[in-house]
Amino acid sequence: MKKQQLLTLLACIVLAITACEKQSEPTRSITSAVEKAQTPQASRPNILLIVADDLGYSDIGSFGGDIATPTLDDLAKQGLQFTNFHVLPTCSPTRSVLMSGMDNHQAGMGTMGEVKTAEMEGHPGYAGYLNFEVAALPEVLKAGGYHTYMSGKWHLGHEEKTSPHARGFEETFILAPGGGSHWNDQRPLSPPQTMIYRRNGKVVNTLPDDFYSTKYYTDILLQWLKQDRNDDKPFFAYLSYTAPHDPLHAPKEYIEKYKGKFDEGWDVLREKRLQGLKELGIIHKDAKSFPRLASVKAWDKMSSEERAKAARDMEVYAAMIDYMDEQIKRVFDYLKETGEYDNTMIVFFSDNGANGAMPTVYPGQTEEYLSSFDNSMENRGLKNSFIETGPGWAQASMAPGRLYKGFPSEGGIKSPMLVKTPGKMANAGSMNHSFFHVRDIMPTFLELASVTHSEQFSGRKVRPMQGQSVLELLEGKVTKPYAGANHVGYEIFGLKAYFVGDWKILWMPKPFGPGKWELFDLKQDPAELNDLSKQHPDKLKEMVALWELYKKENKVLDFSMDMSGFE
Repeated sequence: MKKQQLLTLLACIVLAITACEKQSEPTRSITSAVEKAQTPQASRPNILLIVADDLGYSDIGSFGGDIATPTLDDLAKQGLQFTNFHVLPTCSPTRSVLMSGMDNHQAGMGTMGEVKTAEMEGHPGYAGYLNFEVAALPEVLKAGGYHTYMSGKWHLGHEEKTSPHARGFEETFILAPGGGSHWNDQRPLSPPQTMIYRRNGKVVNTLPDDFYSTKYYTDILLQWLKQDRNDDKPFFAYLSYTAPHDPLHAPKEYIEKYKGKFDEGWDVLREKRLQGLKELGIIHKDAKSFPRLASVKAWDKMSSEERAKAARDMEVYAAMIDYMDEQIKRVFDYLKETGEYDNTMIVFFSDNGANGAMPTVYPGQTEEYLSSFDNSMENRGLKNSFIETGPGWAQASMAPGRLYKGFPSEGGIKSPMLVKTPGKMANAGSMNHSFFHVRDIMPTFLELASVTHSEQFSGRKVRPMQGQSVLELLEGKVTKPYAGANHVGYEIFGLKAYFVGDWKILWMPKPFGPGKWELFDLKQDPAELNDLSKQHPDKLKEMVALWELYKKENKVLDFSMDMSGFE
């Protein structure tokens, strides 16, 4: 790979700081046809999947947060709270694994489409969209007799042929790219990108005057649930919010609700979040937090104007999460009114860690474009503004984790997860601390629905899933998932990691890491502060060999390099 092209690919990660397996068991192998459950359709469970965008680990109340999320907190009491659930470092790779049960390289998202290089052309694992070598979750469920609905962010293909409507969702209203304005002005994250909305594959050019993404996504999903209410088919609904992805936007009255809430700053908030996690028993009482980055100012060293703007940005972020929680309640209320709530599995999580990048990170970004927004205090968080939390607040949201979105360190890949299964749960309100991964969600949903998929699907050959069902774990029938659930490899942007139980190896170039493999015991050191590679050289060697095997099996393009010159 040419050096300049590699630098282009990795620039997205650099600016974030400088700017401030196991195969499925034979008994679960795929049958030759999609089959419906043997039980009557009316009794088959519904599935509601809710994914937040760039939500931090401790932002919601049940994970120690101080933002009003009563709906999600109540869901935690009714179901199970998973404290060791892992996703991928960025949006589209996570979503490719979610929709396929496969490693992101197997599913076509070895990198994000926005930063694809010429050297990646021709490699199916780097297609930049959900490839057709995998069967998509909605394809399989639709063929198995389910209604399939999607409202919100897709980010797995911009074209009609790669849209969710082409991959099995019968009703869709989606944002194709990764983000942009939450209002109807459709201002993108950066030029020359455009905000492409699609309704059942077709481009939507005009949005309603009162459009706000979180509300509209909820409105249209409820519309579909109501229109198909009486046909006795179960549904799979994917509610994929763009909140709280930047640019941070929220209705003014919600922003005002949090006025003054974060005036103490990100250093105090990071410590409060850490203590909240300890009090809930999510992390052990002696755990330490990854320290504030040297590139981020101490709160008490900032000017009063800098503090005021930064505090407002966090107020807007909190308002987005608060508003999202209220919209989720609307869906829950409808399901309760229609008697479907008890027969619905509900899963909630975030697609990656909180976003610590500045707006300059986005490909194609220009100073001219950023200067065209009105980021005055009066307009901050409203239409025609472009603000973000930045690394200071993102680190607080991901405490005690190392860094945030974009990195395979714990701050980038650990997600809060809530699950309610159909019927009454015997251990409702409890926590589970077992490691498991987003790759296991699709096979879990298929087992719940009594639906299988084949190696031949819709006239094409597809790969068997790498993930396996963890339904018994989600139902609380077992305390640990299947053997091997905690053996997971990572690679994105040349950053690498591998898990075996509580052990983790991590490779990140300078200035993010030492430019060599590090070894951590996450149970004792969730912040990845203490490299144990010298104390346990055999364990390091063993795990590096496992990563190399992961690389080979998943056709990973490995392009590591030293980036010390960019500090």
